[in-house]
Amino acid sequence: MVKNHHPPSSPWKVIQLLAEIHSPWVTVIAEQLQDDQGKIVDYWRVEKADSVVILTIQNQTLILPRPMYRPGVGKTTLDFPGGRVSSEQTPLEAVPLILQKELGIQSHEIAKIITLNHEGWAINSSFSNQKLYGFMAEILPNISINPEQIGAIYPITTQGIEALLKDLVCLQCRGILLEWKQKFKIN
Repeated sequence: MVKNHHPPSSPWKVIQLLAEIHSPWVTVIAEQLQDDQGKIVDYWRVEKADSVVILTIQNQTLILPRPMYRPGVGKTTLDFPGGRVSSEQTPLEAVPLILQKELGIQSHEIAKIITLNHEGWAINSSFSNQKLYGFMAEILPNISINPEQIGAIYPITTQGIEALLKDLVCLQCRGILLEWKQKFKIN
């Protein structure tokens, strides 16, 4: 049993709002805060919509969409299907829409969707309120996915997963893959 020997710190107090910038995708907030030791600090944070990452499986293979340019890292990367969760939907409701957009898969072509983490993980708890939800979607075995929308296919084998981990640069995608691997005891 692991014991926490540190009492929880008290919440920091907002002294004043310094700046706030709104956009459809993100709100950037600068605040002056007083920490639990009484020190005054200027702090920047972002508020973002939650994210969904989906492991798409068909016939014992992991299917990833075509690589996309990622402005945050300034390059094209291979990632699992994923996207933001709008305020009008739940993370689970976002899954079929994302699979339609990224792989052309219709909702009736999905055999099952399994939630990998029900609470969502904080992506960067010090800087953002955004949570990540992971799902596994199993596609019906006889469905043909447009090859133009497929970026890569990896077998669900030890070697296939190791190769995929080497090719993924996104920590969110890697985290969801490892959670799935552990939860389903994939060797």
